[in-house]
Amino acid sequence: MLKRGLLSSRSLLSSVSARNNSSSSEIRRVTLIPGDGIGPEISEAVQKIFEAAGAPIAWDPVDVTPVKGPDGTFRIPSRCIELMHVNKVGLKGPLETPIGKGHRSLNLAVRKEFNLYANVRPCRSLVGHKTLYDNVDVVTIRENTEGEYSGIEHEIVDGVVQSIKLITENASRRVARYAFEYARANNRKLVTVVHKANIMRMSDGLFLNIAREEAAQFPDIKFKEAYLDTVCLNMVQDPSQYDVLVMPNLYGDILSDLCAGLVGGLGVTPSGNIGEGAAVFESVHGTAPDIAGKDMANPTALLGSAIMMLRYMNLEPYADRIERAVFDAIANGDQKTKDLGGNGTCSSFTADVIARLNN
Repeated sequence: MLKRGLLSSRSLLSSVSARNNSSSSEIRRVTLIPGDGIGPEISEAVQKIFEAAGAPIAWDPVDVTPVKGPDGTFRIPSRCIELMHVNKVGLKGPLETPIGKGHRSLNLAVRKEFNLYANVRPCRSLVGHKTLYDNVDVVTIRENTEGEYSGIEHEIVDGVVQSIKLITENASRRVARYAFEYARANNRKLVTVVHKANIMRMSDGLFLNIAREEAAQFPDIKFKEAYLDTVCLNMVQDPSQYDVLVMPNLYGDILSDLCAGLVGGLGVTPSGNIGEGAAVFESVHGTAPDIAGKDMANPTALLGSAIMMLRYMNLEPYADRIERAVFDAIANGDQKTKDLGGNGTCSSFTADVIARLNN
């Protein structure tokens, strides 16, 4: 049901390495960042389901608790960086960044360290999880390295802070081309570029012009342009008018969450961050410390992200089998977690998915 909305191996601009073209039975190593709060629980659920499905994945768990460097700044531990450079693929649970304590966002740090330039988030309705909208099928592709999230800020005078929005031709072209390649590979018919070039004529204007240039290289894909505010309005009125959306960083952060809300929230929405030769797949919901350790967490988002990961690694049969079991457990099972409208637990839902792997 959701296959068209998840990453297929054909949709990627760069495969992780030549090893992914080898036999599907070869064991592949994946860097696992369990995360904080409910992260370890949902990561364990994914590991159990992968093991039951016989997926040829070996996990390398790492702790990414910030390490304070000699200059006083906090950094990703070197072990995580080393493993990612070797494995080229990572799966990450939710991470908590303390506010006001000098910590750089570890999510941002991971993306920048490995130049994960495209955030891909498919949002599609799930049978068995009723929301306000039916048949939603939208993919947001967000430029992941610059824009307002470049971290270029300074105080001009007391009480006046300037934050610089960085847009470059290279980054804009890379993500725009990715969006059209993704659309073509996944039989998508329409790419919409989301912008505010009417206000930010130079920055968003550059992004828009690059998208137009790339669109000309894909005559088989329909191309539209739309203002961010218009897209938000139209999306909550009729999401069916959109297919693939590509946009700068901040707009993508906002719009991808909006789209997730159409299908039931971040707890059921997978996400992948794609770079040139590396990728990290993640659950984008919070750490939910209030339910951590209580066996109440819903692993669906991380499972969906792990399924995207399998397709990225050209392990389609395993991805399809696990995906069918997850969707069957949501559509027909009686072990759904509370956020899915049931009374199941993380462990009972996991067991239900495992029981359906051979159906």
